[in-house]
Amino acid sequence: MRGSIDGLGSSAPIADMLPAVFADDDLAQRFVAGLDEVIAPIHNVLDCLPAYFDPALAPVDFTRWLAGWVGAETDGTEPDPRLRAAVAAAAYLHRVRGTRRGLAEAVRLAFGVAPEVSESGGADWSARPLGAFPGEPRPHLYVTLRLPDPSPADHHRLDALVSAARPAHMPYTVKVTAAERTPER
Repeated sequence: MRGSIDGLGSSAPIADMLPAVFADDDLAQRFVAGLDEVIAPIHNVLDCLPAYFDPALAPVDFTRWLAGWVGAETDGTEPDPRLRAAVAAAAYLHRVRGTRRGLAEAVRLAFGVAPEVSESGGADWSARPLGAFPGEPRPHLYVTLRLPDPSPADHHRLDALVSAARPAHMPYTVKVTAAERTPER
């Protein structure tokens, strides 16, 4: 929440802009000093405006708002670094939306783990006509996510994410499992 900040000085004090006749007027100087205190946060935001649109620099509350503005796939529970990465990658993800790479990247940004994505289709060529078609006759998408400590909420979140990022015509199945732990040496 933006607001007044105690002791924040104005980058453009009003007293410096008053006509010379008010330079020695104590009442005028105190009056505009009060206005400076109210206007200083606005000047501060305007002076730093480019930083507000950089997800790496913007305040967290503004970054959450920015996530909705750019259509980043977030649910409000992700840690700050993942939120900032999702906002930064939003334009790229919109460009590759509906592709295998776009789906895998959206899931990786949301969970911090790369998923296993497989699909029923395929592409192939043949030197002779009437060859067998690649893939399965019915389209289907399979997404498996291996998390260190999965919960039922993770399955629901993955389902919602895949539903939004998959190709529109493609039925899908999602699966969240526990990641295999490697033994320590």
